[in-house]
Amino acid sequence: MSSACAASSFATSSSRSMKPIRFVARPILAASFRKEYFVAPIVNASEAVERGLLSGASCAFGVFDGVHLGHRFLIDQAIETARESGGAAVALTFDVDPDELFHADRLKKLMGNERRLRALAETGADYVVVLTFTEDFAAQAPAEFLEATFGGCVPYALHVGADFRFGARAAGTVADLEAWASAGGTRICAHELKGADGRPIRATRIRLLLAEGRCEDAAALLGHPYVFDGEVRKGRGEGADMGFRTANLELPAMLQTLGEGVYAAWATVDGARYRAAMSVGAAPTFEAATATCEVNILDFSGDIYGDSIEVEPVRFLRPMIRFSSVDELIATVKGNIAWVRENLVRDSFDDADERKS
Repeated sequence: MSSACAASSFATSSSRSMKPIRFVARPILAASFRKEYFVAPIVNASEAVERGLLSGASCAFGVFDGVHLGHRFLIDQAIETARESGGAAVALTFDVDPDELFHADRLKKLMGNERRLRALAETGADYVVVLTFTEDFAAQAPAEFLEATFGGCVPYALHVGADFRFGARAAGTVADLEAWASAGGTRICAHELKGADGRPIRATRIRLLLAEGRCEDAAALLGHPYVFDGEVRKGRGEGADMGFRTANLELPAMLQTLGEGVYAAWATVDGARYRAAMSVGAAPTFEAATATCEVNILDFSGDIYGDSIEVEPVRFLRPMIRFSSVDELIATVKGNIAWVRENLVRDSFDDADERKS
């Protein structure tokens, strides 16, 4: 007989203080690591069904954009029930965000799909099982959707958010899950994913924080820094002419989640981390400027055109401003760079051979 698990919430904290603070570089590690340095295999759903990986498993099911604290909690719960049953703990997800098929023109995401699957593999689950999401798959009625997902396998437990929806037009609800589960005895555990403030922890809420430039508050709900990567392209060249070269990043529209402004950031190039000052959005001082992401990487002079670099914005410094003169712009940018150099500090996690400040 299926059962619904108790609703749960967990504490987070955030602040918006604008006092200068010292930011420390730390590696992005999943909060729910259960096995040191363990990375779960990522398995296609059809292979998982053939191998019987879902039979008797405890599954956390969702899209998991951002792999935030709420998602980590679901996966932790799946790990706990897997320990009870002796089965595998599985993070069950899709190869793409379903909204990429239906709302790609307005979709903003916290992670690309590859990064999302890698992050799920580091949460302590035994497997990440990936469903191929297509329009035909999405068009299935709830019962057919579940049959296609599990292929006759009977999980021990299925952990979802209390507002979990599935199937054609998102018609399936937790009640439908419970009706399906009653035949095989799967436990349906629907969790209220709320923080200490009583508000739901959702990817949508985190995206809105980032759109406002609130990196610290977003990181508090993510449980890890917000990070994105982009390919370096040739830009307009004004930065180099003014004495500070920038890496101009090309980002897919759906990953342009961060609000316009200037940020203190960390940039990772070939595995080495550097302080950086980053601007997001069109530079209003230059008439020909278009929306862009430009990263001034401190103490770096290599040629990285065509390479992909990783950026971790950590602090909003100022909005984009139309300056009255180029000299005023240069003085302001130099001040931003000085703030970054003074306030972003490395710690013992950084490689000893990284460039020293």
